[in-house]
Amino acid sequence: MLKFAVRRLLLLVPILLGLSILVFLFVRALPGGPETALLGERSTPERAAAVRAAYGLDRPVYEQYASYMGKVVQGDFGTSIISQRPVSEEIRRKFPATIELGVSAMLFAVAIGIPLGFVAGRRPQSWVDNASTAGSLLGVAIPVFALGALLKYVFGIKLGLLPTIGRQTPGLTTDHPTGFFVLDGLITGDLPAAWDAIKHLILPAVALGTIPLAIITRITRAAVQEVSNEDFVRTAEAKGMTKSVVTRRHVLRNAMLPVVTIIGLQTGLLLSGAVLTEKVFAFGGMGSFMADAVFKRDFPVLQGGILFLAVVFVLVNLLVDISYGFIDPRVRSS
Repeated sequence: MLKFAVRRLLLLVPILLGLSILVFLFVRALPGGPETALLGERSTPERAAAVRAAYGLDRPVYEQYASYMGKVVQGDFGTSIISQRPVSEEIRRKFPATIELGVSAMLFAVAIGIPLGFVAGRRPQSWVDNASTAGSLLGVAIPVFALGALLKYVFGIKLGLLPTIGRQTPGLTTDHPTGFFVLDGLITGDLPAAWDAIKHLILPAVALGTIPLAIITRITRAAVQEVSNEDFVRTAEAKGMTKSVVTRRHVLRNAMLPVVTIIGLQTGLLLSGAVLTEKVFAFGGMGSFMADAVFKRDFPVLQGGILFLAVVFVLVNLLVDISYGFIDPRVRSS
């Protein structure tokens, strides 16, 4: 298993190198630049040239790339043009919110999607199967911003059960040593603050997790139906094995590979920043942070944020690859 993990890690080196080059060139191909954000209407050719020189944009691209990557490997993503704070510091402040939201949304999707898809796959053409199929189509079809607004109206405004914006109630004073509000409330012993953070997570997590829930349900259903028709499952049933043993040893484990794949891909996408969800619920994570950087032409934030999120996505998929080895030993031997 160790050799399998090492091989996957070594494959990351050229992937991350190629990603860094693509991100670097992509950001520089965008219209505008730091001089546009800083000078605005006061821009003159002389002032614009001075700003570009200050940020090293007047040098050849390969020199800019070498200088930038030399700083990145040391954890320095540059300084924000707008806030004048280090980009790495801004990411440390914003990314915990995205992790909390993304993990909560994925837990919601997995906790409902896998059992529902499994039951639907084992009972084809039943009311559960038909309901899950219709529900998954509806979940994919509803836009996140529309669902978020609907949830806010019903559960926040009409029923008054849950908060609709932010990560915690205004005026609530509590320490945040890690930036993860739920975890901070637990480790500091402030249980009301932890519960308040959980309540603020519920609506955005449901809105964000609806599409992954629909996809996981459909993939699980299809995988279970395919495995249930395999010869080894029918043989196990013919030998008199109990239904629970056949389900656990033969059906569920063999059906999990495509499910784990889609969970990994969806988790990477969620952690990469849910722009619409964070905007609708004013959640203040990486999604809204990057959207603001685009509109404000915050060159270093955009460059560092995209590269950081790309690395996160690649690492999540590495974990998925490694999990294949635990689920199916044949993957390790191949």
